[in-house]
Amino acid sequence: MNREQALLAYVSRLGDNALILGQRMVELVAAYPELEEELANANFALDFIGQARMFYTYAGELEGKGRGEDDFAFLRDENEFRNILLIEQPNGHFGDSITKLVLFESFYLLLLEALKRCADQRVAEIAARAEKEIRYHLRHNTQWFLRLGDGTDESHERVQGSLDNLWQYTGEMFAADEIDQIFAASFNGPDLDAIHDQWMMNVTAIICEATLAQPGDGWMASGGKQGHHSEHLGYMIAEMQYLQRTHAGATW
Repeated sequence: MNREQALLAYVSRLGDNALILGQRMVELVAAYPELEEELANANFALDFIGQARMFYTYAGELEGKGRGEDDFAFLRDENEFRNILLIEQPNGHFGDSITKLVLFESFYLLLLEALKRCADQRVAEIAARAEKEIRYHLRHNTQWFLRLGDGTDESHERVQGSLDNLWQYTGEMFAADEIDQIFAASFNGPDLDAIHDQWMMNVTAIICEATLAQPGDGWMASGGKQGHHSEHLGYMIAEMQYLQRTHAGATW
């Protein structure tokens, strides 16, 4: 794989992460515990979908085959998506959703901070814009995580279960593959080892403040970055793409 191919793959993967998490959050509209959270969740979902649009638009330009954001989002099969497994997991209860967001956004914010310094100007510009959004998301969602963890006996127990279940998906965020390595070497991309160390420090502090027990580092699930997904993504993709697949070429 050459540097141009790696750049295209890296950019489209960033778009996949943003789109899939945004879509998961869209599923929660009208399902959060209070109206203020409904509005916050909807806006956060739109932020992720907006980031996906920017990454996909750039990916289409890099590819040079006339594909645009809708083609990347609605006309690819499940195994063509390269998002990490963590964010495709079902929403579950409120604690599951908040825990997933805290674990991912703690990583994503550090990634965006590093991408602002990468040698590709377009990626750096998108990262600078997205960073402001994710910094606010993480602050908001961390407050909920702390309230749940250090709240009632039931909320503590349930969010501890969320953390124990989702922890196995966090290792993939830091597992560098060929695309990560080429992007790092050719475009001054992120050092995932350094990001892991900072992420662990940050997340450990949050977990401790929430009076929760940090899970041990055992076996970690992986494969999403290579297109090997859990069964949950297929159902999501089918629903997300239904209209475009049924009425091919439809536009607003």
